[in-house]
Amino acid sequence: MAKERKFSLKSLFGGKKEETAVTVPETGKITANSEKIVTMQQLIDLFNLDGVSSNKLSEVTYFSCIKILSESIAKMPFKLLQKDPVKGKVNCTWHDMYDVVRYRPNEFMTSSTFMGTMEANRNHYGNAYALIQGYGRNPKLYPLEPQYMQLWFDNAKIIDTGNAKLWYIYTHPKNGQRYIFGTEDIIHVRSSVSLDGITGLSIQDILASTVEANQKGQQLLSKAYENGFVAKAVLQYTGDLSDKSAKTFAEGITRYARGEEKGAELFIPIPLGSSIQPLNMKFTDGQFLELKQYSALQIAAAFGIKPNQINDYTKASYAAAEQQQLAFYIETLLYILKQYEEEFSYKLLTREERRNGIYFKFNEAAILRASPTEQIKTLTEAINGGLYTPDEARDYIDLPAKGCDKLLVNGSMIPAEDAGKQYKVNGGE
Repeated sequence: MAKERKFSLKSLFGGKKEETAVTVPETGKITANSEKIVTMQQLIDLFNLDGVSSNKLSEVTYFSCIKILSESIAKMPFKLLQKDPVKGKVNCTWHDMYDVVRYRPNEFMTSSTFMGTMEANRNHYGNAYALIQGYGRNPKLYPLEPQYMQLWFDNAKIIDTGNAKLWYIYTHPKNGQRYIFGTEDIIHVRSSVSLDGITGLSIQDILASTVEANQKGQQLLSKAYENGFVAKAVLQYTGDLSDKSAKTFAEGITRYARGEEKGAELFIPIPLGSSIQPLNMKFTDGQFLELKQYSALQIAAAFGIKPNQINDYTKASYAAAEQQQLAFYIETLLYILKQYEEEFSYKLLTREERRNGIYFKFNEAAILRASPTEQIKTLTEAINGGLYTPDEARDYIDLPAKGCDKLLVNGSMIPAEDAGKQYKVNGGE
């Protein structure tokens, strides 16, 4: 029989307490019903009261950076591996989680779609969440919308009478129903910047003024297109007109200047005694393009994106672009990949499995592949050096095995301590 009781939780944000009726079913899953709360900021965003689009994704550099990071994570195969003392690293195809993370996290999306969604949320909102449904047989992972998630700390130990625990409270955007999950039920990855180690800061909040300035720059450019790149002008006329007549007079001239009057797109009729003096404010005078480019580089730097990835080739060459790609992996992706691997390994594997050498791992070689010529040269050197077997090298370039799964080395190479022994005859010199 489900029980209903009231309790208070201390929020991590602001320290306020909220009292709510919670239903605890026999299964132990905690759910709660509550009214959907609309904040003032949501109303501002809904009606665009601040004059700037609340959707930061409309800014092209911001969108491009999130797209690059999401696709970079999604294109790398995510595998479940095990360290074997004899065979080395082997795929754990027998594990229930192998197909989930490698191919199909849930019935609605592929692994690439799931990982891309998680990475987009991680950057845009600062946090990405996924619900773990079912352990053992037929497990599934469902991404949750971060804007409807709250983190609460049960410092009073009301829900859990043991140690103080972190709870994830998710308000469903469709029906307003509230669900409360423990840390073991939620995959949580954060942005690279966190001040408390629990929640991450979003780039759109950190660079709010920079992104909004770029949005206003795009609006200015769009308005210039709408006006036919006709700048503001001073309309001089003789005589004394009322405010209403002056406005009507100016509106008529504006229509002709924009080419809105059919049959008079190229000419502006000026009444006798009137003249137009344009205000020659050019984009170049305000260094519009230079400032926009500088802002774009600032946004990209906050994401860890290199200039060549946002099509800035002002100081680029082929060699520099290749080095920037390697730097992108080391300086940007390495931290992100490590966080995903640690979170998935801890939440989706048991302690016994981790002790047995089972872990999740991205195959970063998918984004570091060189040209075919460089690839063949590198693999050949690896075979000659005894690092790869021929079959392992063929598998790397998606060719079938040919039955040569042995390490090959040059016969003239011997251990240092055996140097000179080949010249001895019958134990003599």
